[in-house]
Amino acid sequence: MGTSVGFDLDMTLADTRSGIAAAYDELSARLGVPIDSEAVVSRLGPPLEHELANWLPAEDVPAAATLFRMVYPEVALPAHTAMEGAHEAIAAVRAGGGRVIVVTGKNLRDATSTVELLGLQVDEVVGSVFGAAKGTALARFGAAAYVGDHVADIEAARAGGAVSVTVATGPYTVGELRDHGADVTLGDLTEFAAWFAGWRSPGELR
Repeated sequence: MGTSVGFDLDMTLADTRSGIAAAYDELSARLGVPIDSEAVVSRLGPPLEHELANWLPAEDVPAAATLFRMVYPEVALPAHTAMEGAHEAIAAVRAGGGRVIVVTGKNLRDATSTVELLGLQVDEVVGSVFGAAKGTALARFGAAAYVGDHVADIEAARAGGAVSVTVATGPYTVGELRDHGADVTLGDLTEFAAWFAGWRSPGELR
């Protein structure tokens, strides 16, 4: 069994809620369009364009996405923090001889900047992929497990041939993640190192 692991970024390794909310508030002010940033950050996971479609006509979404990404480094990035247990989870994988890849729906520039800002010691970052589309990167990297907070991350793990490990730090509870078919459900990343240390084969998953 391989020991390399993939991780989602937003609300798995990084708490990006306040930063993303600030970026949406800035976008709302610049466009003169009401956007409920609190509602937005309660459902992080899908691509930016999907969320913008809830607030803007389809023809206005591309320009709004460009503006959002323009303000993101200055407005959002400084507010990002590491999720509790994130550094320890990555360290556990490395101590077990594995490598770490981050696979996220966030664009590569902002994903990489977030990883660097938080000092997350990962081997590779892949951005702008969501759900099953993450599978290609996971399979290429040889990730034996993929850790995420969204039900779409379960699809990602399946598509990449990886064990689905979920944390209830995003929009779903442990029960909801389990009901959606996650192989492993954890409350948060502080539980990851202990689980990983006892992981021997898919038949022994708890």
